[in-house]
Amino acid sequence: MAALGANLAIAASKFVAFAFSGSSSMLAEGVHSLADSGNQALLLIGGKKAQREATPQHPFGYGRERYIYAFLVSIVLFSVGGMFAIYEGYEKIRHPHEIEHWYWPVGVLVFAIIAEGFSFRTAIKESNELRGKLSWSQFIRRAKAPELPVVLLEDFGALIGLVLALGGVGLALLTGDGVWDGIGTVCIGVLLVLIALVLAGETKSLLLGESAGLDDVRKIEAAVVDGHTVTGLIHMRTLHLGPEELLVAAKIAVQHDDSAAQVATAIDAAEARIREAVPIARVIYLEPDIYSEAEAAKGPDREATPGGPDQHPAEH
Repeated sequence: MAALGANLAIAASKFVAFAFSGSSSMLAEGVHSLADSGNQALLLIGGKKAQREATPQHPFGYGRERYIYAFLVSIVLFSVGGMFAIYEGYEKIRHPHEIEHWYWPVGVLVFAIIAEGFSFRTAIKESNELRGKLSWSQFIRRAKAPELPVVLLEDFGALIGLVLALGGVGLALLTGDGVWDGIGTVCIGVLLVLIALVLAGETKSLLLGESAGLDDVRKIEAAVVDGHTVTGLIHMRTLHLGPEELLVAAKIAVQHDDSAAQVATAIDAAEARIREAVPIARVIYLEPDIYSEAEAAKGPDREATPGGPDQHPAEH
C-alpha cells in the first residue's frame, strides 16, 4: 500500500514535468511509475484472490494465485516499463532536442527520490522482520511470499532509475545536448528489463513448486519421530501450496508388531507435533511402513509397483 500510494503520486508529478519540459527521461520515468502502480495493484488483487476457500476442482485452495500475479508483474515491468523506456530513449538519441523549463524535471526527480525512499524504507522494515540472518540476495531468492521481494526490487530499481534520469537531465542541461537525456532513458529501460528478468526467474520457481526452507524441513524431521511408535523417517517431500500453506508427505517407520490402532494414534500425534513445530504445515499425509535398509538405499523414486517383485516401497 505504501508503494502504491508513492508510485501514484510520483507518476502524476512526472507526467506533469514531461508536459512542461519535453524530457524523454521524465516520460520514461512516468511510465515506469505507472507500471509500478499497476504492479502493486496486481499484487493486492492476487493476495485477495488467494484467500478463497478450496473447492472440489481446486482441493488445495488458491494460494498460488499470489505467485501468478507476481509473475504478471514481471511481464508488465519488462514490456510496459523496460521496453518502452528503451524505445523512447532510442528515439530521443535519434532526434534530440533541448529540455525546456529545466526546474520541472529536476524538482520532480528530487520529490520522487524522497517518495521512493519512503516506500523503500517501508519495504526494508517489513522485510527485516522475516529476513533473519539471510543476506538480501538470499532473502529475495528464498522468500515464499512474493510481495516483499517484488516491492524491494521495484523500489531499488526505481531509486537507481531516478538517479540515472537526474544524471541524464543534468548532463543535457550542462552540455545543451539532448542526447544525454536519451542515453539516461535507455539506461533506465535496460535496468527495468534486468529487474524484470530476475523477478520472472524467482516467481517461475515458485509457480513450479518449491519445497519448504531448510529450517522448516529440519523442524518437521525432528517432530515426526517420537522414538516409540514412530521410529524413523523413511523419506519426506514438502511443497508450498502458497506462501503460508505447506504440504507435507512422508513415509514413516513403525514397529512391525504394532496394531493398526497404535499406528493410527501415532500418526495423529505426529501430525500434531508437525503443526506445532511448523504452523504453516496445514496439509499432511503420513504413510506408515516397515523400514528396510536395502530398499531405503534405492530412494523415494524407486518404489515398487503393486504386484511387482518387491511389495515394500523403496525409501531413503
